[in-house]
Amino acid sequence: MGFSKPTPIQELAIPAILQKKDLIACAQTGTGKTAAYVLPILSNIVNSEKRNLNTVIIAPTRELAQQIDQQIEGFSYFLGVSSIAIYGGGDGSAWDQQKRAMEGGVDIIIATPGRLIAQMAMGTIRFEHVEHLVLDEADRMLDMGFYEDILRIIKELPVKRQTLFFSATMPPKIRALANRILKDPVEINIAISKPAEGILQQAYMVHNEQKDKLIDYLLKDKTYNSVLIFASTKDNVKKLDRNLHRLGLRAKAIHSDLEQNERENVLREFKNKQLSILIGTDVLSRGIDVEGIDLVINYDVPPDPEDYIHRIGRTARAATTGTAITFINEMEQRKFFRIESLIGKEVPKMPLAPELGVGPAYNPEARRPTSENKRPDQGRKPSRWKGKRPSNNKPRS
Repeated sequence: MGFSKPTPIQELAIPAILQKKDLIACAQTGTGKTAAYVLPILSNIVNSEKRNLNTVIIAPTRELAQQIDQQIEGFSYFLGVSSIAIYGGGDGSAWDQQKRAMEGGVDIIIATPGRLIAQMAMGTIRFEHVEHLVLDEADRMLDMGFYEDILRIIKELPVKRQTLFFSATMPPKIRALANRILKDPVEINIAISKPAEGILQQAYMVHNEQKDKLIDYLLKDKTYNSVLIFASTKDNVKKLDRNLHRLGLRAKAIHSDLEQNERENVLREFKNKQLSILIGTDVLSRGIDVEGIDLVINYDVPPDPEDYIHRIGRTARAATTGTAITFINEMEQRKFFRIESLIGKEVPKMPLAPELGVGPAYNPEARRPTSENKRPDQGRKPSRWKGKRPSNNKPRS
């Protein structure tokens, strides 16, 4: 598969996993952590005397579950090891296919928490021979509210097992969960919360109405073969999709309102370079593994500084280079300042082209736009209250 030497996370994790030790690993996206646990698990399976359901891998999104399944399929091509991805969002045939595969016997299942619990309720999964539990993107799963689901799944697994815990960040809630489910784990920390060195980071100060014009300016007549654009909400993704089509840019959006086969088709086109521009939310930032992404654009500043790391980590993967550009409006400056504090460096603020107009000044200490940041039409609106404002102590009707 073209691997010539292990990445740092692989070099540290593989020996510990082969020694059957529990593991807690903190590593940013794009460092090769999937192979770090898949390869030693495959080695364990092919050397087992009996073949049963051996490994349960839990992932936060269907895209990540599919991605892991595809990598296992590649790694195990000549090994005769079977795997299946279990996730929601498909039609009834997908549910039946997953059910039949588990009833017929499978070595590895990769599942989102909700769909795995649904299959458990149907009685189609037998966990008594499970030797490995992997939690991938554990911090993201907790952010998405899967804490109780994870504990429910773990209760059904054998007490004697190896648990491998991978997370890009290690906030207190993640540490508490790890302490609860791991036994004397080996700890590995690789480049916590730092973007890859090959990423050229830039930012533009813009008013909201300038964002689409700036995208048009950046992408027209430029040689970007693969561009990923992140917006913070599904509604913004849809709006941006419409606006880019009006500008004549060939882009497609991926969001939860699409059917599963539609999402897969869009991702397939993007991976095969049939589609050059893909738009998505932060869910996509941890669920897509595509080589050769030249440019990542943050249409909105991500609400969580850690999400910035995951977004721009889609480019410059596997020691390549890429560019990450963030648009910052006057109300997002404090959020971006927190990102700069996290990564330990200031991101250069690029000047806007004259034809795009003047953007706001960068003033991250301001809670709201200062007078120098306001546009001429942004004066304070007069209060609708005449005279004394009603007391807050009055009973509510």
